[in-house]
Amino acid sequence: MANRGKKYQEAVKKFDPQSFYSIEEAIKIAKETATTSFDSTVEVAIRLGIDTRKNDQQIRGAVVLPHGTGKTQRVLVFAKGEKLKEAEEAGADFAGDQEYVNKINQGWFDFDVIVATPDMMGEVGKLGRVLGPKGLMPNPKTGTVTMDIKKAVEEIKAGKVEYRAEKAGIVHASIGKASFTEEQLVENFKTLHDVISKAKPASAKGIFFKSITVTTTMGPGVKMDPQSFRIV
Repeated sequence: MANRGKKYQEAVKKFDPQSFYSIEEAIKIAKETATTSFDSTVEVAIRLGIDTRKNDQQIRGAVVLPHGTGKTQRVLVFAKGEKLKEAEEAGADFAGDQEYVNKINQGWFDFDVIVATPDMMGEVGKLGRVLGPKGLMPNPKTGTVTMDIKKAVEEIKAGKVEYRAEKAGIVHASIGKASFTEEQLVENFKTLHDVISKAKPASAKGIFFKSITVTTTMGPGVKMDPQSFRIV
């Protein structure tokens, strides 16, 4: 087991890492055990009872958190014509077509999210080799391939987060910053939880939410009581 820093070791002493806590208790502990000098990101790891090898049990989507994430996302829009003007008016940081394809091919990645109109996906798709591994490929399931550029950009700027079940069926997502109030973090978590609940595949049997852990950047993980969030 890797050696942990002194701050981490002190933080772990403040609670029982093997116990399960309610959402309110877990978030309170996570805030109290944030170990960084900067405003830590608060994240949740949700292990779902799904088999990601099955196409009908793939879970992926996006949700606008009521209190945002505390991070300003830099948005790149691939579009042409009037949609470029729409992107700029909506607050996109960058908007264009082939010139940004070329820049990315040359190693430029000064953005966090890509939004593209469907007619641009032929060109954007050619960047799959570099965008895919970074999780930056736009996707209709997350609302980032759309003709409604205004809505897509505004939602991202308002605090939209994407979620996706990894190979082991675990979803990692940010629900805000340690500087948020406990109430804000609880509301953000419940919004994410509700959306994932509704995305439960019909073919998934048994317990859907197997475990939920909340943590801050470089801080210890706090387990939530799985009984409180069981969907069967």
